[in-house]
Amino acid sequence: MAEVIITDLIFNLIVIGVAFFFLNWASNTVITNALKVSAISKLGQTSIGFTLISLSTTLPELTVAILAVTSGGAPLSVGNVLGSNIFNVSVIIGLATILLALKYVFSRKKDVERKTNILPSLAKSDLSSIEFGLFISSVIPLTIIYVTTSAAWVVGLILLIVFASYMYKLSKVRMPECVEVNLEDKNKLIRYILFTIIGALGVVVSAHFLVDSAINVATSVGISQQVIGATIIAFGTSLPELTIGLKSVLRGQANLAIGNIIGASFFNTTLILGITLFVPGIIGSPLTLNMQVFQNLVIFSIITNLFFWYFLSREQITWKEGTIFLFIYALFLITTIGAM
Repeated sequence: MAEVIITDLIFNLIVIGVAFFFLNWASNTVITNALKVSAISKLGQTSIGFTLISLSTTLPELTVAILAVTSGGAPLSVGNVLGSNIFNVSVIIGLATILLALKYVFSRKKDVERKTNILPSLAKSDLSSIEFGLFISSVIPLTIIYVTTSAAWVVGLILLIVFASYMYKLSKVRMPECVEVNLEDKNKLIRYILFTIIGALGVVVSAHFLVDSAINVATSVGISQQVIGATIIAFGTSLPELTIGLKSVLRGQANLAIGNIIGASFFNTTLILGITLFVPGIIGSPLTLNMQVFQNLVIFSIITNLFFWYFLSREQITWKEGTIFLFIYALFLITTIGAM
């Protein structure tokens, strides 16, 4: 019996590893081709980061949420949403600023701290148009711990309405392009759209295997679903944001990275969390979810966003602020794993 359990555990861990690989590949395929479609459409970089790129990079979280809530894994989805938001801000910004500082140090350039401040390239007009998304991402985690099971679908519906309303508002706004975009031949537009769809399907399939295997692992070794969702799954589903964020900052396009991070957090806390809370009531599967178990996640989500707000208000995020973010995430991992 023990050998069967160990064999199943190893098999599920292998499936998770393979699913991570294809999830990252499929998500990057979506992002790459969606960017080309947007370039042909002449959309600005910041608007791409907050809307199209955020939508593409949150496809893993979205598919995880849909598959999880229809298979009784809502705790996995909620943990994934909160864990991904913490990861996106703390790890992506932290690693990006430190790698950027190392880049300047090894090139022996002077005034490293000033040159590694990633915020000057982010236009204030761009930030003002997406600051509501950051506000929502900061407030919602605090409120969900007070959500009762009977009112979960109502809260989910409100979150979906907030998401749809703000997306409609942003569709009427055109933010200026911060960098020049190389346009592809318009005759290839259909090809890029097709590859985007194929990549999205790959994300769905990968996430399906990822959710099933993660739930099996959580069940077999006695680890709670919210811990799995907040750590391993959150890292895997945040790989697209991590890739885009690091590349953007190192190439001097921090506006794309910041827009993507804020946008992904907004998508997670409105669209994805909304689906997680709303769908079970629609399909006749009442949600049984104890929000109190997410207190640690909520606390660190608030701490991370407060520091993010503070650094944005000071208009300075360098390797020093990045180190603080990484310390916060390390503390989050220690307390989360210690609570298992």
